[in-house]
Amino acid sequence: MVSVLNTVDTGHEDMIHDAQMDYYGVRLATCSSDKTVKIFDIKNGGQILAAELRGHEGPVWQLAWAHPMYGNILASCSYDRKVIIWKETNGQWDRLYEYANHDSSVNSVCWAPHEFGLMLACGSSDGAVSIISSTADGQWDTKKINNAHTIGCNAVSWCPAVAAGSLVDQPSSQRAQQTRRFVTGGCDNLVKIWREDDGQWKEEQKLEAHSDWVRDVAWAPSIGLPTQTIASCSQDGRVIIWKSEDGTSWTSKVLNKFPDVVWHVSWSITGNILAVSGGDNKVSLWKESLEGQWVCVSDVNKGQGQTIAPAEPQKPEQ
Repeated sequence: MVSVLNTVDTGHEDMIHDAQMDYYGVRLATCSSDKTVKIFDIKNGGQILAAELRGHEGPVWQLAWAHPMYGNILASCSYDRKVIIWKETNGQWDRLYEYANHDSSVNSVCWAPHEFGLMLACGSSDGAVSIISSTADGQWDTKKINNAHTIGCNAVSWCPAVAAGSLVDQPSSQRAQQTRRFVTGGCDNLVKIWREDDGQWKEEQKLEAHSDWVRDVAWAPSIGLPTQTIASCSQDGRVIIWKSEDGTSWTSKVLNKFPDVVWHVSWSITGNILAVSGGDNKVSLWKESLEGQWVCVSDVNKGQGQTIAPAEPQKPEQ
């Protein structure tokens, strides 16, 4: 069942591009074309503006909360080519670090699993992906993958730290440290998987199935089952589910063909339900059946909590 629990009057003066709850669900961060980031305390079904962060000089596209073991840390990225990492200390939000080494808009930021340390991946319209990590002495180390995607990178998502298959096949000896990997989507219509190898980031896989810009990618959380799953969505109106049993060979399946561009895909915390939002101003929830078919289990606009059948594939407008 999907129903509207609450609406938030953010007071932003322009379009809102992202809204992210923190780890505990007690804070909401929003960002807008008005160049600001706002943080709200969520209490008793209402919200109180706790902070308004000004530092960007253009529309702010995306936000990401770090794991709370590192404190209250929020990353933001903007059309102004900057990534700003903010930290709250004694109720006061300040810039912890500013990264300005991209040549064009920074479109996506995503924190790595906390097991890998305080590490942030950033995708930019200049085609590069940057990895920013905090070192033991409080400094910041940066690495850049140039030409990760020709024309530009739109989205980035980390592979979970829980090793695939660990739930059903736990060896007696201590498991080897999980390899750091993430997935990106770009304006070259490609989905790419990157792996860290001896401190260098290398392209591990190139996944081809979309016929237009890839707008978002999301690596599904893992509870230790053998299969790894990635969702991607595109300007072509399709959502594709990628699966791998061994981490090297991937198969693709079209979840659905939507009538408009699909902007975002997001997994539930256990990785079994996928939320999809697009240009039709709808959010739909999808779940895989026992037969391997993806079924729409709820639609915010139509469903009102009812189960509805998956949408019929629709031909794109000529």
